[in-house]
Amino acid sequence: MPCAAALLFCIVSTAHLPFADFSGRQGRLEVPLPRVTSAVTIDGQLDEAVWQQAARLNEFSRYAPTDGDAADDSTEVLVWYSPTALHVGVRAYAQPGSVRATLADRDKMFNDDYIGIFIGTFNDGRQATVFSANPLGVQGDGIVVESGQSSSGFGGLSVGREATDISPDYVFQSKGHVTDFGYEIEFRIPFKSLTYQPTDMQSWSFNVLRKVQSRGYEYSWVPAKRAAASYIGQHGHLVGLTELSRGLVLDVAPVITRTINGAPSATNYRYADHPFKVGGNVRWGITNNLTLNGTVQPDFAEVESDANQLVTDPRQSIRFPERRPFFLDGVEQFNVPSGLVYTRRILQPVAAAKVTGKIAGTNIALLSALDDTLGSLSQHDRPLYTILRVQRDFTPAARLGVIYTGKEEGTSYNRVGGADFRMNWRQVYSANVQAVWSATARPNSPTLTAPLWSASFSRQGRRFGARYALNGVADDFRTASGFISRPAIAHLNTDHRYTLFGANGALLENTTFDLVLSGTWKYQNFITRRDAIEKKMHVNLNYAFRGGWRAGTSVLIETFGFDPQLYANYAIERHRESTIDTIPFTGVGRIGNLDYVVTLTTPQFKHFGFNGLFVWGRDENFNEWAPSNIGYYSWTANYRPSPRVRIDGTYLWLFYDRPSDDSRTAETRIPRVKLEYQVTRAFFVRLVGQYTSNTRDVLRDDTRTNDPLLIRNAQGVYVLTRAQSFNDLQGDVLLSYTPSPGKVLFAGYRSLFNEAEPFRFQDITRRTDGFFVKASYLFRAR
Repeated sequence: MPCAAALLFCIVSTAHLPFADFSGRQGRLEVPLPRVTSAVTIDGQLDEAVWQQAARLNEFSRYAPTDGDAADDSTEVLVWYSPTALHVGVRAYAQPGSVRATLADRDKMFNDDYIGIFIGTFNDGRQATVFSANPLGVQGDGIVVESGQSSSGFGGLSVGREATDISPDYVFQSKGHVTDFGYEIEFRIPFKSLTYQPTDMQSWSFNVLRKVQSRGYEYSWVPAKRAAASYIGQHGHLVGLTELSRGLVLDVAPVITRTINGAPSATNYRYADHPFKVGGNVRWGITNNLTLNGTVQPDFAEVESDANQLVTDPRQSIRFPERRPFFLDGVEQFNVPSGLVYTRRILQPVAAAKVTGKIAGTNIALLSALDDTLGSLSQHDRPLYTILRVQRDFTPAARLGVIYTGKEEGTSYNRVGGADFRMNWRQVYSANVQAVWSATARPNSPTLTAPLWSASFSRQGRRFGARYALNGVADDFRTASGFISRPAIAHLNTDHRYTLFGANGALLENTTFDLVLSGTWKYQNFITRRDAIEKKMHVNLNYAFRGGWRAGTSVLIETFGFDPQLYANYAIERHRESTIDTIPFTGVGRIGNLDYVVTLTTPQFKHFGFNGLFVWGRDENFNEWAPSNIGYYSWTANYRPSPRVRIDGTYLWLFYDRPSDDSRTAETRIPRVKLEYQVTRAFFVRLVGQYTSNTRDVLRDDTRTNDPLLIRNAQGVYVLTRAQSFNDLQGDVLLSYTPSPGKVLFAGYRSLFNEAEPFRFQDITRRTDGFFVKASYLFRAR
């Protein structure tokens, strides 16, 4: 019979069969779903009659840390759909007492056991929306857009699925409970929260992933291979979905915020009471696959301050995540290699609008935002940002994208345009290329034009993997709408990985050897074939043990060349007998490094988890451009004394000691503790305390003359450096009520203190503090 008739027959037949089984290990990955008009209560109990008609997905496989074997614990996933939503029920079987489940805020449940549902509504094999929940129904969600950006380093060349971006939030319902056999979870995913193809009959890619913390394993319904260029491309499918009804997709979320900030004045400590700020977001589903978003005075939503990060190379900029809901909705459509879209460049938009979706097989995303004068060069023009991203799949394995970004303000502008192409073949191979050009105009200055380009090739085999990448950012390349961590360089990186696997049930499940060779050039030196400024060889060994234990060891062999531009404002105060002279600072030509690294990650036990990174050896000290004995220690621990209480602690410690006399050049210490008490699933109280200590000694020419160093100040005068100590203590208190995305009430207090001597807790002075409140309510058309 014709294909359409056969599919319809299968759908009708399945709708009348109880528990039509679809075994992942037997390759039954095409799932025609029953369409049922019954209403159900989302209570986490799968005892209603409608679940007897659901398709049943079972026989999961191991996916991580090793793939191929049958899952150690059974999982049954029941799936059906109503005219307005997709319904998923999960029965997860587990050893008695092994289930990890706590009450938590949204997206904070990934240290628990959880179920992740991957839905690719456009069935393009590279993008999926993820809906997750732990055994108590606490939600986590996000988006995966495969870009082929494998990582390397202490963790080795990545193998497996790309990380989920958990910054977007979607409206869906989930409830769960722990049972004698394990746990059950019930999901309802409204079609209003999805965009999909404008066809009468839908086919969506689909997979279910289960994380078992007590074992350290991930199980997958689809028997996916980690050694593959695409994880989503291996997913199964929900087929034959018809007569889907989103209704009127119209979300309106007004937002009201108010802040009261305190700071010392000339005579006393004073508070400035800012008026209420009223803004809001609107989301309209123009069609099933096209969405219009608008915002007026969007709130930054910074209910928790950005955690401090250690900077080991002053030439590198730090990127902080976007938090504003307007910019996060549809963020996957603006995914571009090389960081050409970074919406935090838009500081305080007065208003913004964007359209995202898929038309005639082409993904389109257009954003326009009028920023406040704070973000302009002149401080009186309002910058206008325009970002256009267009992508098209030519085959399931090949995609072409184009990008345009512009920032216009008065007679000044920055415009960036280019294209990128990605292709996968033979399951394990992939390649990416990109070419971009920028034009930047400033008053009374010539227009600057310059390119950015990149190319990479990777092989993701099970035992052997390799990645080769070359990219360059020209000196005059500028992106006012993007983020370039280090401009004006060219970088070549090669990474080779070989993995050995233990027998099933062995203590050591796999060992990965990873060799990274890389070079970094000043861009012009690369073009003219001169020497690299940095040369690195990293030898990494990573171990995966039974039960979720992870460990790694690395040896880092590097050489760094002197960068005259970085030290243009340095000089030496030369002391010779009775004379003092100022001479240029040239520094040693090249510094050799030899560092050792150990990493350790424990399983997530019932009440405790830990991971640590420890680096020591000989490294470059950028403060004096001299070899230094370095220590870089970072560890994180979490403690769960009860399902409602969560305590997370981190400690970062970085120091540089002079080999000549063991004196300490610089030191940074950042302890941070976060305590959360989850009163209910929607309401929690959070306390955050963080101490940041930065100390630096008087600088000297440690590699040659041992004379003091001078640094030119803002007035162009060379001055002697002085010992510095900055010690800040920050405290945050937050009360949060979030029954669902868009419906929030935040009330918080933040304070910042400092003291002269680190960790003395004496003579503490208050620098600033502030109260804030935010209220938002999502009105969703029915």
